[in-house]
Amino acid sequence: MLAGQTTGILIARAAIRPQQRKTPTDKMWLADHMSNAGAGANTILITRDAENASVAIVTLNRPDRLNALTPQMGPLYAATLQELDADPTVRAIVVTGAGRGFCSGADLSSLAGSTEDLLAYVRGQTVQTLPLVALTLATPVATAVNGPCAGIGFVLAMSADARFVASDATLTTTFARLGLVAEYGIAWLLPRLVGLPVATDLLLTGRTVTGDEAARLGLASGTDDPVASALTWAREITTHSSPRSTAMMKRQLLQADGLTLSDAVTKALDAMAEAFTWPDLAEALEARAGKRDPQFPDPPGRD
Repeated sequence: MLAGQTTGILIARAAIRPQQRKTPTDKMWLADHMSNAGAGANTILITRDAENASVAIVTLNRPDRLNALTPQMGPLYAATLQELDADPTVRAIVVTGAGRGFCSGADLSSLAGSTEDLLAYVRGQTVQTLPLVALTLATPVATAVNGPCAGIGFVLAMSADARFVASDATLTTTFARLGLVAEYGIAWLLPRLVGLPVATDLLLTGRTVTGDEAARLGLASGTDDPVASALTWAREITTHSSPRSTAMMKRQLLQADGLTLSDAVTKALDAMAEAFTWPDLAEALEARAGKRDPQFPDPPGRD
């Protein structure tokens, strides 16, 4: 089911402050950079959650191909996330696939191109044009794996702060079975999620796991309705968590592996000193005293 249909919502470009909890106008829009994207147009849809307009829903929209990514869609997806991250009315992002699939990987027709074309594509990529960019954003991102998920689709699914998977979904890295390598940074990310032995197994065998096994392995949280579960997670954050706090915590988590314990403590103490100067703590304490939800301000730079 299309995410916009699940939530019954549509998007408005106009800025809507999260604390106002208004419902956007009754139109679906595509990101500005999609308007002239040619073959990429309409392949990625953006909607807002009807219950909480601070939550943006990104839907991969090639249901007839199980949302396989064309060469244009990967960078377009990354650009879409970055555009939403810059929007102060967006405080969480949920990603899913239209129809019965999440993302079946790269469109195989693109892999059948010339070696020169494939090399040109690879050499034009950076973390800013790939799914892992989600981990570098200030905005929390959740993926809702509603069906088949493979290759770059697997990378996209794992590249999130929270992952939810349907029990009957199927997931595979598949790279080894195509004579490829661990692509797009997944060899860095996967051991962080499930540990080196499980990551090694999934990469070297390329075997398919069900949603139930994915949940047992720690790849994602198992659920009957991954979109609903992802939206619940996102609403919890947008309602109760400071966006400045979540942005800082995402940065701390991303940097942690490269730090010694002593350096990590030093950086945490510096961050704590900075947080004490924010207005967020005072607002949180006032909200608790008044038994209301906090109205945290937008972080600087997101306007």
